[in-house]
Amino acid sequence: MGEKATLLIYCPDQVGIVATVTEFIQKNNGNIVSLDQHIDIEEDYFFMRVEWDLESFSVPRDKLNDYFKTLIGDRFKMNFKIYFSDNKPKMALFVTKLTHCFYDILGRTQSGEWNLEVPLIISNHEYLRSIADKFGIPFYHIPITKENKVEQEKVQLKLLKEYEIDFVVLARYMQIISPQLIEVFPSQIINIHHSFLPAFPGAKPYHSAYERGVKVIGATAHYVTEELDCGPILEQDVTQISHKNSVKDLIRKGQDLEKVVLSRAIYNHLERKSLVFRNKTVIFD
Repeated sequence: MGEKATLLIYCPDQVGIVATVTEFIQKNNGNIVSLDQHIDIEEDYFFMRVEWDLESFSVPRDKLNDYFKTLIGDRFKMNFKIYFSDNKPKMALFVTKLTHCFYDILGRTQSGEWNLEVPLIISNHEYLRSIADKFGIPFYHIPITKENKVEQEKVQLKLLKEYEIDFVVLARYMQIISPQLIEVFPSQIINIHHSFLPAFPGAKPYHSAYERGVKVIGATAHYVTEELDCGPILEQDVTQISHKNSVKDLIRKGQDLEKVVLSRAIYNHLERKSLVFRNKTVIFD
């Protein structure tokens, strides 16, 4: 596969956006390989993702952002970002003690399923160090208490900057992320929540679901914001259960679901298929 560019756009809806963008790519010898668009009727906003081959593209990569802004972006009052497929994102993993999402992410990464690097793992416990060692990834134990949280997050931020991290995944990291970290990584911290939000919060969601006799349990992956568990949702799914299932069954089914939902969310983020608008996401095909 040759190198490709991906353009994400949102702006007030108006006539001629698709024609103008595709004409710009075509006139500069770009071959479009994917295009998806959406109009939010209530907000009167337009969203688009377009991907094209760079093999014969005539605009230099280092000039593309400026060219597009001057010729099209300013005219349509666009918010846009351009990404290149050969830039491999760097992802930091935050973990505590649970292993199911942790193993799944490391397996997908090392198998080559995802085009990314995991330069470091940060944890508030030593519990998963041996797994990180098996995968050859540096592991940093940064214990957090109410008294040292601010200072320890400064240590985390220093590490993320040192390793040039692009985004963070909370693989069942059992700590609340503070505003100082969110501010540095807006819409770049992905969390997996152990229920179909906003149901059954707390430390034992599956026990609560079991006690209520629910017939479905779910998982939700979302970007982290200052309002706890209320960030833009990337992916959700549910699985069926019945009165025959025990709490142990619910935990097993729930953790299986968490792995799948989180992996889909990471994939959408990596492939630039997610676009955050206010507190919602547009997920492109």
